[in-house]
Amino acid sequence: MTRHVKRIGALTACALLLVSCSSKPPKSLVTPLPTVSKPTQQANEPMRGIWLATVSRLDWPPVASVNGRSADQRIAMQKQALTSKLDNLKHLGINTVFFQVKPDSTALWSSKILPWSDMLTGNVGEYPGYDPLQFMLDEAHKRGMKVHAWFNPYRVSTNTRPSTIAALNRTSYQTPSSVYVQHPEWVRISGDRFVLDPGIPEVRDWITRVVTEVVANYPIDGVQFDDYFYAESPGSALNDAQTWRQYGQGFASKADWRRHNTQQLIVQVSRAIKQTKPDVEFGVSPAGVWRNRSFDPAGSDTRGAAAYDESYADTRQWVQQGLLDYIAPQIYWPFSRDAARYDVLTKWWADVVKPTHTRLYIGIAFYKVGEPSRNEPDWTVQGGVPELKKQLDLNDSLPNVNGTILFREDYLNQPQTQQAVNYLKGRWGS
Repeated sequence: MTRHVKRIGALTACALLLVSCSSKPPKSLVTPLPTVSKPTQQANEPMRGIWLATVSRLDWPPVASVNGRSADQRIAMQKQALTSKLDNLKHLGINTVFFQVKPDSTALWSSKILPWSDMLTGNVGEYPGYDPLQFMLDEAHKRGMKVHAWFNPYRVSTNTRPSTIAALNRTSYQTPSSVYVQHPEWVRISGDRFVLDPGIPEVRDWITRVVTEVVANYPIDGVQFDDYFYAESPGSALNDAQTWRQYGQGFASKADWRRHNTQQLIVQVSRAIKQTKPDVEFGVSPAGVWRNRSFDPAGSDTRGAAAYDESYADTRQWVQQGLLDYIAPQIYWPFSRDAARYDVLTKWWADVVKPTHTRLYIGIAFYKVGEPSRNEPDWTVQGGVPELKKQLDLNDSLPNVNGTILFREDYLNQPQTQQAVNYLKGRWGS
């Protein structure tokens, strides 16, 4: 596959040209491939999805399973928990699960590139006794549900504690060992966690290989990247000064160079997926705000953290260039949040996808339902049902919105969300 696209100037010109030709969908930058019929779900049924997180065992596997008395008991607990969740999701009307298969630099599938995830056994690299991704696919497909493999592309670890470093270093005796051991020259600290440096071309090639391994070997329905591209925090910025000196020639600013690096990753992965299995969909779930209108007249009438400026992800351009089958912006605010109104952002994204072939799914903050908030009190009014209803009603009313994804699965099981869960059963359930 082609590794490099033309520099930012050419891409910007291309994007402007695509915007002006709104009468027909833009020509995709992805290598042309034979036409593939779309899955019937997209043709006949809106997306009703949910994110199922494995990082820090947020949704699965159960923490108690890792402390089981035996491997058989652990496996049984993990499988039972997953099938119970799928049964509940099916009853709720969910048709697609976004399953986090790469929460960091470890895998929940049988990989020749990444060690097994310690989320499964408590130890990085320890074989869990079964293949969780294959088990999820078998069980979800049996229930008529689709599965998108959700990857966090750059995260190596969720912290930089000495115990984490020791666990990663222990994989040096295993095959495969951690990327932390194999390529320490790729690893940086950012946001108080270990990450891979997005400016290194070999890092993007490595991520592309990781994704392609899953696409080639498992009957997944899609691939999704979350919103962590350049992930910094005010007190822990990514130190990529050396990478910038090495690869940043010809760019007007470091910010432009960083956006170019993120663009390169999306191009590479998009092409690799389509060349491996054209019917596997590729999508991204970015932060809800692309840019604020105060910074860019093409942006939304918002005052939120913008993906373009904060994580160096020009998510709008990816849609315009046909690099994604779908985009699922995280619009995690209520109608009343003036800085980032739900309806303002949803309509803005609907306008962005309108002249393209990219489908639009809206990520909803189900984790806020029932939670008291000084800035967003609507989430607690009548159990959050009126706010949830307004958001779903708007999604259903806009022809360019193709469905909704809820963040995240374990919140369906919390006491504060039960009124909303019952509402969803009545609205979506069988």
